[in-house]
Amino acid sequence: MSHGDDHEPSGGYAGTGQTRTRLPESGDAFGDPRRRSSSRSLVTVVGVVVLLIAAIAFANRGGGDAESSSSGSDKAESSATAPTGERPVKSKTGDIATGYAHTEQGAQSAATNYGVALGSADMYNLDKRHAIVSTVYAPDVAAAQLPAFDQVYSQESFLEKIGLTKDGAAPSGQTFVSRVVPVGTKVTSYNNSTASVALWYTSLFGLSGEGSKNPVTESWYTTTYQLKWVDGDWKVTDFTQKDGPVPVGRDQRASTAEDMSKAVEGYGGFTYAR
Repeated sequence: MSHGDDHEPSGGYAGTGQTRTRLPESGDAFGDPRRRSSSRSLVTVVGVVVLLIAAIAFANRGGGDAESSSSGSDKAESSATAPTGERPVKSKTGDIATGYAHTEQGAQSAATNYGVALGSADMYNLDKRHAIVSTVYAPDVAAAQLPAFDQVYSQESFLEKIGLTKDGAAPSGQTFVSRVVPVGTKVTSYNNSTASVALWYTSLFGLSGEGSKNPVTESWYTTTYQLKWVDGDWKVTDFTQKDGPVPVGRDQRASTAEDMSKAVEGYGGFTYAR
């Protein structure tokens, strides 16, 4: 569930405030993700899923620095994710928490939960993808852009590059991992009807299991979501994304494919709301 001109898959979308994001069409999705090319044609969609960009970058394994853009000031004061007197979110639409408070904290919770859903492996399943997009995006945005989402996710060349079947499933004996792990949020702008929330997170993406050619790797991103108060809840209308901040990695031995598969299957992912 980022927004220049051509963007590299792991970041750099169109300007903040524009309700559009451009993605590679079939056949052009796997050029060098760290080189910008103005000649590539791109599919225009609103608010494309965060981990799709990470997936393309993962498939290419490029290197280099990423240009980026995001809304709001980077100097905004931090606000710890602390307990408050507000009642926690208890309602759900499918597996996604909904019904957030009409406050800055409610907007932060919505952006984080929505980011987790948009970065999940469920986005590669047609029915689950439709349910997620219809839940987290404003109704007019979701209805207009679902066909574009499907076009991107159904590209066999894209799925093959990642190592998935044409139906978006992992090969026999392997586990597909696509998770967003939130680290923190900050509100970059807020009023009664709209909010801009930056979400800093790490993502896990790849195939775990014996014989995997695309082992699970870790990446770091900040995505700034544009939210709108629609029918009593916060909904996504647009977003921008940039790489990092990226911490220095420790010298730790990577786990075996078997241990990684057991961990993924044994530890469920989190939703996040305060």
